[in-house]
Amino acid sequence: MQTINRFLYGPTAEEKVRAWQAKLRSEQRVLEREMRQLDAATKKAQQTVKQLAKKGDVKSARIMAREVVRSHKQMDRLSVSKARLGSIGHQLQQQLAMIKVTGSLQKSTEIMRLSNSLIKLPQISQAMREMSMEMTKAGIMEEMLDDTLQMDEDEDLEVEADAEVDKVLYELTEGKLGQAETVKADLPSIQDQEQDEETERAMEQYRQQLNGLLSG
Repeated sequence: MQTINRFLYGPTAEEKVRAWQAKLRSEQRVLEREMRQLDAATKKAQQTVKQLAKKGDVKSARIMAREVVRSHKQMDRLSVSKARLGSIGHQLQQQLAMIKVTGSLQKSTEIMRLSNSLIKLPQISQAMREMSMEMTKAGIMEEMLDDTLQMDEDEDLEVEADAEVDKVLYELTEGKLGQAETVKADLPSIQDQEQDEETERAMEQYRQQLNGLLSG
């Protein structure tokens, strides 16, 4: 009988919730993998900042420090998004309890709010759009407006404040960089051109890797 009902009416409310929970766990693993890759790339970039500081290449050190700042912000964003996925999973668990009482799924403004914020994250945007459509059909969410689904361009185009870059430089170089009045006096000049070119290639490699991760 259950097989016939599933064929005629589709998955039950409980089966839908279980499927969404599994999908949420899968997307959490996607973010965890992204965070590990970003962490590894960031550590390489930090090491490059230290090498550039030792050589006295202040301009390149600031460029890489800016990438480090961007990666820190992206790491925070991924961490928050992972937590939001977990919150949706918790909300769905409460829906399972309600199904036993009411026999149906209930509308949830919290799930809608969390889903809207996660749709803005490129790494899981498509999966969250699809899940949101399914939840809308199931009656958990209301249909989202187009402007709700748009990326927050102001956030993505944000230019990091010099103070944040200076702080990273100061921490990574043990105070040698990050204070404009002491930068040139404390650092040696660049002498070895071959070593400089090698560092430049490494810097560009790390920048490309970070940009790939930051762009999603």
